[in-house]
Amino acid sequence: MAAGAILKAFYGWRIVAAAGAMYFLQSALLMQAFGLYVAVMSDELGWSKTALSGGAALQSIEGALLGPALGWIVDRYGSRTMIRVGTIAFGLGFIGLGQVQTIGQFYAAIIVIALGVSFCGYFPLTIAIIHWFKHQRARALALMTLGMSLGGSFVPAVAWFMQAYGWRATAVASGAIILLVGLPLSMVFKSPPGGAGEQPVDPGTRTSNVASAGTSDSSDAAEPVERNFTAAQALRTSAFWLLAVGHGFALLVVTAVNVHAIAHMKEGLGYSVGQASLAILLMTVGQTAGVLVGSVIGDRFDKRYVAAICMLMHAVGLLLLTFAANPYWVGAFAILHGIAWGLRGPFMQAIRADYFGRSAIGMIMGLSAIVIALGQVAGPMVAGVLADLTGNYRAGFTLLALIAASGSLLFILARKPA
Repeated sequence: MAAGAILKAFYGWRIVAAAGAMYFLQSALLMQAFGLYVAVMSDELGWSKTALSGGAALQSIEGALLGPALGWIVDRYGSRTMIRVGTIAFGLGFIGLGQVQTIGQFYAAIIVIALGVSFCGYFPLTIAIIHWFKHQRARALALMTLGMSLGGSFVPAVAWFMQAYGWRATAVASGAIILLVGLPLSMVFKSPPGGAGEQPVDPGTRTSNVASAGTSDSSDAAEPVERNFTAAQALRTSAFWLLAVGHGFALLVVTAVNVHAIAHMKEGLGYSVGQASLAILLMTVGQTAGVLVGSVIGDRFDKRYVAAICMLMHAVGLLLLTFAANPYWVGAFAILHGIAWGLRGPFMQAIRADYFGRSAIGMIMGLSAIVIALGQVAGPMVAGVLADLTGNYRAGFTLLALIAASGSLLFILARKPA
């Protein structure tokens, strides 16, 4: 079926496209570009890496604190209004970031940005897609994540703009782009037929809810019934905790790289900010390849084994960056880490939906976020504190790589609840 026909036939793919575009904005201007601000602001304002790492930590802490509440809201009311409000806060937060003069003002701007991303980012975008898809869920989530990976390709442009016009103008321009592009995208989102939590049929099935209403089909009857856990039931399974801790271990590396990789390449390896941004671009190539592979294999192979392999790739990639003796090591890091991130990322929520169903997936993800946030906070903070204490990133990056490697075992043990 042609792509245009699919988009016309099934609205869920429009949700995927809009979510991917939103994710592109967040990745290009914040997630993968935040390291540029750390490197430049540290030089210009004289703030320590620990203090700047606190900005990333605030984003994670706020997401963890809001997680259960966001889960309840999106389960009950859907994603559209939440995404619209979040986009406004996200854009205004960046405009505020361009005005900061003190570390307190920096943290205030980061809190507004984090609030916005919590409302219009990974959490509501993922849940919107989970509610629209069942049979092609991993593929849909992988295609959404493609927006994040492609966002890394924009980092050299952000670096060039920052070098040409300064980080303040870059932040203000980023805020304006978020508002001008993000608000129209937020209008695409809506609940599936019958309301959030229903089971609309994606293109992997034979009939739609509307077509099958009041009728019976033997092929539908033969399809396995999706078991839906309540949040309380999910909390009583070992799979919930193994997935949450394993996901947190992965984000130890991901967030540390996002915040500190450019600073390490600049200070520890002798590259310019522009050259370091090219490594992020190469990482984007690997991430894109990982996402595309995941979109093909995601619904065919056991996701926990794939995630376990990705954890080892994260660890090896970070060690290559840590002890890079030449540009080839940096390139190998970028490819390995990028592929692992792109391949593993969409699986994290797809496997939760596979294990626990969709009726309470927002609350289950929200409760998981509390555990996951420990990794998001600890990664940048451990790397930043040890860099301030030792003068380089080697001790912090090595420790994080070893922890990530151990996380592969957690995913292997995370079997589907009986």
